Amino acid sequence: MATILITGGNGQLGSELKKISGQFSGYNFIFTDIAELDISDPTASNNFIAANKPEWIINCAAYNAVDKAETDFENALKINAGAVKNIAVAISGTATRFIHISTDYVFDGNNHRPYNEENQPSPSTRYGQSKLQGEKEALEHHQGSMVIRTSWLYSSFGSNFVKTIIAKAIETGKLNVVFDQVGTPTYAADLAETIMTIVSGTIKNKFPFVPGLYHYSNEGVCSWYDFAKAITDIAGIECRVNPVLSAEFNSIAKRPFYSVMDKSKIKERYNVEIPHWSDSLKKCIPLIFNTINHERI
Repeated sequence: MATILITGGNGQLGSELKKISGQFSGYNFIFTDIAELDISDPTASNNFIAANKPEWIINCAAYNAVDKAETDFENALKINAGAVKNIAVAISGTATRFIHISTDYVFDGNNHRPYNEENQPSPSTRYGQSKLQGEKEALEHHQGSMVIRTSWLYSSFGSNFVKTIIAKAIETGKLNVVFDQVGTPTYAADLAETIMTIVSGTIKNKFPFVPGLYHYSNEGVCSWYDFAKAITDIAGIECRVNPVLSAEFNSIAKRPFYSVMDKSKIKERYNVEIPHWSDSLKKCIPLIFNTINHERI
């Protein structure tokens, strides 16, 4: 029975992995968050991993406060890089497979075509710098590391753009959303399914596990304005969504203007089928409303 350790188990992706874990019988899943395992503590990480001997580790833990990271860089590095190094060092030289989740923010957003894994990272934010350092720690310290970069993650779990837009649209009936930042939303449930396709497919010898960098988001391209408009339309909320320029917002951290990613590598190597972002959004929004209604009861 393969033991699979998931860190950051209470976050969006960790919660989606927990939700589908019941579909994979014969595996021993261990879900942890900071209360059970502080991965920024090297001794705690080493002892926990040594005691549980996981064949797989999926690191969903992250410091995701993009603006705050500009002034709280030490903590961003501690979680996004130092903790990754702790895991990688703890399993260095073993057969344990390590899947670490990264971000499109490792790129500066100045491209005009989808970023592939060969493109040189050049983060323009402290958050992006901390995530890029985490990638390097994973790949440098453990030969069995896979880094999956994703973008614009949302879910029915946790806090995210979709939930914020729904709440503000209901409250105000009017939203200003930037239209000059382009990328691709990613439904965390789709990413969770892809991760488990890789894990289970490797265990069943359907394909070899190949370490390295990979990109994953849903298919398609949109601006944050397009995304917000789709959210209110699908949710059936009467709301005026106005397109505005990024310059009209006083964001502390500069967001990438273009962060669309090329997913050819992960699709071809692991036979992954990726849904269009709008189709996945239609699946997620009813789940969000179910959560809202449940919380009101």
